[in-house]
Amino acid sequence: MRTVYVNGAYVPENEAKVSVFDRGFLFGDGIYEVAAVLGSKLIDFPAHMARLHRSADELGMRFTVSDDDLLTIHRELVSRNSVDEGMVYLQMTRGAIDRDFLFDTEKLTPTLVLFTQSRPLIDTATAKNGLKIISIPDLRWGRCDIKTVQLLYPSLGKMEAKSRGADDAWMVRDGMVTEGTSNNAFIVTREGTIVTRPLSHSILPGITRSALMTYAAKSGTKIEEREFSIEEARNAAEAFITSASVFVGPVISIDGVELSGGKPGPVTLDLRKTYIEESLTRAV
Repeated sequence: MRTVYVNGAYVPENEAKVSVFDRGFLFGDGIYEVAAVLGSKLIDFPAHMARLHRSADELGMRFTVSDDDLLTIHRELVSRNSVDEGMVYLQMTRGAIDRDFLFDTEKLTPTLVLFTQSRPLIDTATAKNGLKIISIPDLRWGRCDIKTVQLLYPSLGKMEAKSRGADDAWMVRDGMVTEGTSNNAFIVTREGTIVTRPLSHSILPGITRSALMTYAAKSGTKIEEREFSIEEARNAAEAFITSASVFVGPVISIDGVELSGGKPGPVTLDLRKTYIEESLTRAV
């Protein structure tokens, strides 16, 4: 049984409790982060904390714990749960109070929950076989740049992909791809240029996205931040996703159209290798 962290205490998962009046439960009024673990060390931790602060600031949510304390909690959970490869999930809500649309943040104590999941991250079926993607309309709210717990539509998108024999979905708004249900979307043109949508309110500023682009640029790879259509994606040489739980995931088909011969492409695999190697040198 895992040990989880709830509001200052490390407890067995079956003893963890959060109030039924928590605004995360009643209104989806919460934010989260996911840090990967490799070799029992945390990947891209400072960047995840920076984004957590940004999400809190955008929602006017109080922060009552320091980054140093959060690092200690992460490490303690990794140790107590013997996580070699996997994830640490952090979820913070505005707090608990009798149900009302209105709130006074200063009178609320944020709820803080962390838990781990042990699972392979390097040697995975996704890395070996690639992902089949479908396209769906992007019907989410207008602030997709904030990493909130409002994940119902992405969850439904993943379920639709599964029902259609695919692994995931890319969302499309005004004819252009925004992002995946839980990841950022990239294509590789036939000239070898990496293309991904620029940051805006329409997509999450992915931590893996940012790190990969930095590593790729250092190696001389050409990168374009611009919008692209699902049609351009279907005609690309390669495509891939980035996320904390997948790192760099090859896309082998979009809406039934095969890319890179129906197998992970060489550019994608090279980028994945680079990301893992670079991340391990910076793990904490």
